[in-house]
Amino acid sequence: MATDIDVIVIGAGVIGLATARELAITGLSVIVLETADAIGTGTSSRNSEVIHAGLYYPQRSLKAKFCVEGRRRLYDYCENHGVAHRRCGKLIVATTDDEVAILEDLKAKGGANGCDDLRLISSEEARQLEPALCCLAALVSPSTGIIDSHGYMLALRGDAEEHGTAIALLSPFERAEVTSDGFTVWVGGKEPMSLTSGCWSMPVACMRHGWPG
Repeated sequence: MATDIDVIVIGAGVIGLATARELAITGLSVIVLETADAIGTGTSSRNSEVIHAGLYYPQRSLKAKFCVEGRRRLYDYCENHGVAHRRCGKLIVATTDDEVAILEDLKAKGGANGCDDLRLISSEEARQLEPALCCLAALVSPSTGIIDSHGYMLALRGDAEEHGTAIALLSPFERAEVTSDGFTVWVGGKEPMSLTSGCWSMPVACMRHGWPG
């Protein structure tokens, strides 16, 4: 059985589902291939579920840019889609004078990255927030939070499917061949099929050395 599709995304984790959602919203036909019998059973189900503020990365790096922008957009998405999350903040503590200097540098780096809500507080202020804490100083990161990653993936899946995306579970990617106008992708499972994908094709798991783009 052969099916024509604009975009093939391999893997129904956070990245795959978010990619499928974004492309489907533009009007492209999208299918997501997933080996497992459910979404998000791989790396996406084995993370800390922390929403990072973006204060640790080198200034002007892509990691800093994308973490700060992604954090803001992620909070907005969670609020607009009812995804369980909490902007709980965190304390980064210093227990020696040398570490206090490190906190000062970290505050400056974070501020340069766009984390404009960082605060350096005294040991007394830190104990008011966490009575069992013993430190000389602490850096407060109010924008650090936590998220229900599975709820997030369900919301992404719902958005993607609402815009026409098909999620193909138990459909392992087998191989792909470059054609004159895209790719032909073979899918395993009980009933193997081939999917022909056009010039917009993004078979995520196949973007290795030797593949165009």
